[in-house]
Amino acid sequence: MPTSVSSLHKSNPGSSANATATVTTAAIALDLKDKKPTVLETHGYFLGKTIGTGSYATVRTYGDNITHLYDSNHHKIKVARSDRHDSDVAIKIVSKFSAPADYLKKFLPREIEVVKGLRHPNLIRFLQAIETTHRVYIVMEYAKNGSLLDIIRKDQYIDEIRARKWFRQLVDAVDYCHERGVVHRDIKCENMLMDVEWNIKLSDFGFARGHLKPKNGQLPLSETFCGSYAYASPEILRGIPYQPQYADIWSMGVVLFAMVYGRLPFDDSNYRELIKVINNTFC
Repeated sequence: MPTSVSSLHKSNPGSSANATATVTTAAIALDLKDKKPTVLETHGYFLGKTIGTGSYATVRTYGDNITHLYDSNHHKIKVARSDRHDSDVAIKIVSKFSAPADYLKKFLPREIEVVKGLRHPNLIRFLQAIETTHRVYIVMEYAKNGSLLDIIRKDQYIDEIRARKWFRQLVDAVDYCHERGVVHRDIKCENMLMDVEWNIKLSDFGFARGHLKPKNGQLPLSETFCGSYAYASPEILRGIPYQPQYADIWSMGVVLFAMVYGRLPFDDSNYRELIKVINNTFC
């Protein structure tokens, strides 16, 4: 029986779909082929999710008046897969457009200089710094178990066994830094990260300084009043020159208190009230 004209011209329902899929796949493949690798990809780093953001702020005090000079979000931290290191890494991405000029010229170069020379099991390890026209990338060891603050919030407080272990690790890390003339100046629970085996890794050397070894038996003074109110020593809160090594030790004491009590020793929500408490208690 002759084939009808209509049957000859009737399309196969799957044929057009298959053809479309083939064209789409080919277009994607061509697009990927033509796409240039990013700066990080040329170095073997492939970005994943964002795990944190940060801001830079400096505070100057004039008697009872507080002036915030800067307070702008300027960096984020992403997890990346590294072919070079065959592991996940953390990458701090600093925007040159949103970061304050003195951070880019003073604190960021100082941070990179400091972390390059440090190697300790309880410090986040610096791996590489990459600079482009628009950004600076700092590649670091990735601590996958979050921060000490996360654990305190989850468990309400830290039992004595873990607190003893983690504080001992913090002491070892800070002593290592101080022996090499490096001060951290921003020790707090948020900056104490946990590796895969639940060991402390002190991180974020954004306010760190090097070359601060004693001279003629005297520790040099610092006049940069940085860090977080709740962890800051009385000298920093009062805006007077201070010995940064001792300020680090003060902050460590606040961390220990936060671990065992599950809260901070001082309420930093009201600066003037905080100053009154500090003055009445320690000055």
